[in-house]
Amino acid sequence: MELVLEGGPVEIVGALDVDRSEAGIAPRRLPAWTRPQIPDLFMDFMVTLTSGVRVTFRTDSPWIELDAMPTGFVITGIPAQPVAFDLVVDEERVARAQGDYGTRLVIDLVTLDLQVQPGDPAELRFEDLGSEMKSIELWLPQNAATELRSLRVADGSAVEPVLHTRRRWAHYGSSISHCIEAHGPTEIWPAVAARLGDVELLQFGFAGQCHLDQFVARSIAEQQPDLISLKVGINVVNADSLKERTFAPALHGFLDTLREAQPETPILVVSPIICPLAEDHPGPTVPDGHGGFRVVPDGPPELRATSLTLQRIRSIVDAVVAGRRDRGDANLFTFSGLELFGEGDAPTLPDGLHPDGDGYLRIGERFAALAFGPGRPFG
Repeated sequence: MELVLEGGPVEIVGALDVDRSEAGIAPRRLPAWTRPQIPDLFMDFMVTLTSGVRVTFRTDSPWIELDAMPTGFVITGIPAQPVAFDLVVDEERVARAQGDYGTRLVIDLVTLDLQVQPGDPAELRFEDLGSEMKSIELWLPQNAATELRSLRVADGSAVEPVLHTRRRWAHYGSSISHCIEAHGPTEIWPAVAARLGDVELLQFGFAGQCHLDQFVARSIAEQQPDLISLKVGINVVNADSLKERTFAPALHGFLDTLREAQPETPILVVSPIICPLAEDHPGPTVPDGHGGFRVVPDGPPELRATSLTLQRIRSIVDAVVAGRRDRGDANLFTFSGLELFGEGDAPTLPDGLHPDGDGYLRIGERFAALAFGPGRPFG
């Protein structure tokens, strides 16, 4: 029995818009009205990568089938990552389908050359699920855009929507929140933290794209989440996109947009994790041609005087949050990203910038311990 993907009991959680074709629908993680404001094709592609997106419903079917076409990307010089789909039944992951599915975009970050490698769709079947009613979450790949083509259950099965009873947590961040390098979609660190904190994740982590864009702030505010966190700063240094003069006002503006919509919602601002090459050296950071990253050598002092380092970013984040708390925002909190991933973790940055899969698991566990529970920002 084929299920409709829109307008029925099936819900695509984390998708605020979709691209439609004759073959199926592809989730997007920002609403349709943002499309004209998205600055370039690279960010537009990151919006389509399905980090944190899952297909949910309740059923008594003993099996589930999904046909989907992933479109992932490969960076020249770095081994291609497998594409994974995770099946969660009644909040427990019971299966992972992993393979070399779909189309791949091969990108040379030095020359910006792009090649397309055609591939085959994923045809997945999950069996031995039992005949009792159960909640289903099919987590889509964090490292690919995913066109959903067909979803099937056994003929005559009951299918109902999932009831959402947990608090909703919206998290905004960079590639280190997007977690392309994670072992699988349920092991991105925000998903790990959400599971430990017993909340429902809304994932706004976009690789390379955390620049305090107002259209993202408004998108988060429209969702009216119960909890909000921002992990900001690394992309600002990576791209040298904001300076000493503009970073603090941009952070204030992002927080103002959230506060205008949700005056009392707990908001947690987290500064960058360790990145040794940019701790005390300003950006930009660029690919080194060997699968890692390097900083651009210092230029004339007058051109670098207001460029930011990660150490300076952390100081500004602390000052912005402290000032707003002093002016009465008691539901605004912060902690240093070094508490999530610090100097002792630096050896597990394979490219000098991004944690490995095990590193993301540690970040999720540490975030949950710092953010959730009695006396913590998210209670």
